[in-house]
Amino acid sequence: MNTDNLNNDFQINENFKAGYVTIFGEPNVGKSTLMNAILNTKLSITTSKPQTTRRKILGIYSDNEAQIVFLDTPGLIEPRYLLQEKMVEAIHTALDECDIILAVVDVSSKVLKNFESKLIPLLIPFSGKKNIFLVINKIDLTTKEEVLQIIDSMKDKFKFDEIVPLSALHQFNVQELTSTIKKYLPVHPPYFPVDILSQEPIRFFIGEIIREKIFEAYQDEIPYSTEVVVVEYKEREKGKDYINAEIYVERESQKKIIIGKDGQALKRVGEKARKEIENFVGKGVYLELYVKVRENWRDNPRWMKTFGY
Repeated sequence: MNTDNLNNDFQINENFKAGYVTIFGEPNVGKSTLMNAILNTKLSITTSKPQTTRRKILGIYSDNEAQIVFLDTPGLIEPRYLLQEKMVEAIHTALDECDIILAVVDVSSKVLKNFESKLIPLLIPFSGKKNIFLVINKIDLTTKEEVLQIIDSMKDKFKFDEIVPLSALHQFNVQELTSTIKKYLPVHPPYFPVDILSQEPIRFFIGEIIREKIFEAYQDEIPYSTEVVVVEYKEREKGKDYINAEIYVERESQKKIIIGKDGQALKRVGEKARKEIENFVGKGVYLELYVKVRENWRDNPRWMKTFGY
């Protein structure tokens, strides 16, 4: 795991600040990319498909001045099944728990229109109680004049404490956002050890990497019907670490697609996942993948609980 943003020579003084910051917005506006950019490591998986993030993912930024505990949330959607209901619940919980809300939009007209109609109503109850920033992402896709127009129009729609335009993908103005967040944090000792980036176990991130490769490799409903469980992770002093992971789908037909002819599709997913897992853990791994069927697991409370939702 890349830990370049961590400084082990900490001197926590009486002016040290710490707080929780929720990253909130529609699917595909770059919320996970933004958190990864701030932490300078790939903690949340990212793909071009919406709804890649399913859980509230905690990422921790620490320096000599402050600790910022980020909560990366799923994109806001109208839920159609139990899994999506759990995703929306995670968003509301994160909004309640934080000190600062980063309301993220991108520069597309559809997102800006939806922000006014769908997201601002959720922010209104927190106005005056929490600091709320508008983060305008993907400004590299438009002109400076259009960005200024967006800022002017959004000022009239809601009273934001700060409006920060940036490009998370290209690391433009990301540091400015981090510095601005620090100004609003309460004086508080760090909530977590200053040398960690997350409290999630390594198995969680391995499962997320595998799921990311599934999202990249398959089309239509297949990625959304899959869940990954890391059954076994053995660290070895000598040789490669061993990982046994199970991919769950909802139908036998989906299992056949995941595996592919002569197992080639699953093999390609495994190869790509293994390379990224090795980069994440910093050593070689031996990865075994198995595909299992759990009928309609996305609407089954028992399986949802088993999978940690």
